[in-house]
Amino acid sequence: MKKTILSLSLIAAVMSSCSNDPLQALVDKVYDSLTLEEKAAQLYGIYPSELMVDGKVSLEKCREVIPYGVGHICQPTSSQDKDADGIREMVAAIQSYLINETNAGIPAIFHEECLTGLTARGATAFPQAIGVACSWDPAIVREKTAMTAKMMRAMGQQLALSPMLDVIRTPYWARIEESCGEDGYLTAAMGYAFVDGLQSEGFRDGVAGTTKHFLGYGGANTLPWKDIYEEVLLPHEVIVRKLGSESLMTSYDKFRDDYAVCSDTLINVILRGYLEYEGTVISDYGSVQQNKRTRDEEVLKQCAIDALVTGNDIELCSPTSYKYIPELVREGRISEEVLEKAVKRALMMKARAGLLDEKPVLYAEGPLDLDSKESRELAYRMASESIVLLKNDGVLPLGKGLKLAVVGPNANSYWSMLGDYTFQSMQQFFHRHEVDPSSLNIPTLLESLGSYDGSVSYSRGVDWGTLNDIRIAEGGDERIRNMRVRKIETDDYTDSKDALKLAAQSDVIVAAMGENIYLSGENRVRDSIHLPGEQEQFVKDLIATGKPVVLVVFGGHPQIIEPVAEGCAAILQAWYPGEEGGHALADILTGKVNPSAKLCVSYPKSDSRELFCYNEKPSESLVAYPFGYGLSYTDFEYSEINVQSDAKTTDSSVKVSCKVTNIGSREGTDVAQLYVSPLSNQAIKPIQLKGFSRINLKPGESKTVTFELALDQLAWWSEKDNQTVWTITPGDYALLVGNSSAALTQSGICSVKGKDVEKKHREEYFAKVSID
Repeated sequence: MKKTILSLSLIAAVMSSCSNDPLQALVDKVYDSLTLEEKAAQLYGIYPSELMVDGKVSLEKCREVIPYGVGHICQPTSSQDKDADGIREMVAAIQSYLINETNAGIPAIFHEECLTGLTARGATAFPQAIGVACSWDPAIVREKTAMTAKMMRAMGQQLALSPMLDVIRTPYWARIEESCGEDGYLTAAMGYAFVDGLQSEGFRDGVAGTTKHFLGYGGANTLPWKDIYEEVLLPHEVIVRKLGSESLMTSYDKFRDDYAVCSDTLINVILRGYLEYEGTVISDYGSVQQNKRTRDEEVLKQCAIDALVTGNDIELCSPTSYKYIPELVREGRISEEVLEKAVKRALMMKARAGLLDEKPVLYAEGPLDLDSKESRELAYRMASESIVLLKNDGVLPLGKGLKLAVVGPNANSYWSMLGDYTFQSMQQFFHRHEVDPSSLNIPTLLESLGSYDGSVSYSRGVDWGTLNDIRIAEGGDERIRNMRVRKIETDDYTDSKDALKLAAQSDVIVAAMGENIYLSGENRVRDSIHLPGEQEQFVKDLIATGKPVVLVVFGGHPQIIEPVAEGCAAILQAWYPGEEGGHALADILTGKVNPSAKLCVSYPKSDSRELFCYNEKPSESLVAYPFGYGLSYTDFEYSEINVQSDAKTTDSSVKVSCKVTNIGSREGTDVAQLYVSPLSNQAIKPIQLKGFSRINLKPGESKTVTFELALDQLAWWSEKDNQTVWTITPGDYALLVGNSSAALTQSGICSVKGKDVEKKHREEYFAKVSID
């Protein structure tokens, strides 16, 4: 097909001749050469299946569906059950059509989920985000996402629809497993590392992250403005200001009175105003329609107007509303200026990704190992760091020569390892395809205990639950709205009497309980987060045998285990620990690995639906295990705290140091945590995390951890004359150090003197940490 716009060689010449902003010059030139239909086509995405016949890209379908090009190809690997070669063949065919057959000649951005690694058949499945957040290890997160970015780019993907930075204040929220928990600081630190790893090679050679969801998704949208700015916005603010976000996704929910996708307050006042964000705003899948289930063209057109005029640039995952943009522009209902801003932002993303180069590199040639030895080793290390030891009466680690009874629905199922937005979950739940379990090696807990030096017997005992334990929520992702709840089937014999008989004859019972992908995840709502189905009663019956019960809880929610906790000898919160989770759990149970994870949430005790966070000092009736809590097989002592006694409000930082000693008999890792409390009625939370560091210590070894707390971290938000103001207030501040929010054994006071210091925004967000 003959091109009527600039040739690629001329585009390159434009870039080289413009000394001021060559990418902007390129974008302007490309924009001016496009027809109205071609401009609009850059503002939406489609699934690759719309371009395929019998599993192959069809030129005829491409000409029919995207004659003017397209902005994005949505979820090319998670929606397709193809190996690496099959995916690259698909990418090559679609990009070839766009470059050589369309008048515009512009390649598409291929975007994909990557919360637990590359979401593709045969690719490494890392632990779920809520478990990774319990590692309190930003370095390992960065390592993982840098590895993921290389794989994504090799497969032809330029944009990740991750990470999720929502700050969650209720354990009931269906998507809590995708989050980093309840604290803004911890979420910001882990989210920063996630995006930093993705973008470590730059956008031209790496992958851009998409921070989501903007803003207050998961219940936090009802919090006071002060909490919104100080905590909920913090993870987004850090990444926008410090890393330069390329892409940001709004949510399905309303924020105050308007849906986030068309909220002027969110997009223009906060995002483009206060945060000075210049990147692309994309919708969540189907959110442009504002939860309206309609085919009425006028309603869909109004949805397009609402979203685009407000500043949502791109509609995913189909042009349900944005297909009307050419018509709406011609009618004057959308201005040329609004269209130009959105299209140029979309084109700038492509230019920065190298897609507008004369010879764009679209994917890597040669063989690809999607589950290499290196990535499996990393998955194992991450799983080992993510599993939280909640209770231990001395039964763990297991000694040699014991008779183990391994029971429960999660004992011999690879689904216990895999959360939402893994390839397997996407195929099974979203796309309703049966998963080939042989496509990835995922050892179960039972299989992983096969090397235990003792006897291991198994009886499943009970099922996960019934169809009554879950319901599909209204609203949200359009792919889910008409979905029926399903059960995961098993061939394992399931009889509680058989399992209880086996348990009674054992020395130790390992009960693998909890959820699977149909009991937690997007739009999968549980009205109770007790152990589902008959599991709670089954655990009570196991306890009644008189044998020590080691309860291993899998799933995406922190679940209410209070009715059985006292009777259990040990409790491990495993979350969804990924493909190597079985091995990691077996090694923790047998003592090859010393657990080091700390909770990123306040673990619930009751059925209360009240929003709560440790920083408001919630009632003991709400919390079973506090934020930051987690046990080890050794013991640590904190001593000799040294807090800088005074500072000025104009200073840049305050120092606090503390000695940490391993007083036990095993090598182990603890997480030293720094909190701040106001002592002079300053307008900040009663207690707030401000720094942390993992510290590995051999028996008897001591190290000193030093935190350099930025004064900006003491600033609080207010509004004056409709302008955001951050104020550092003089007064006394308690600086507290320990290994959980409820075990801060060391403290000191810093007196900050001087006048109030006001600024438009904070410049420093994290405490600097050194270990000697």
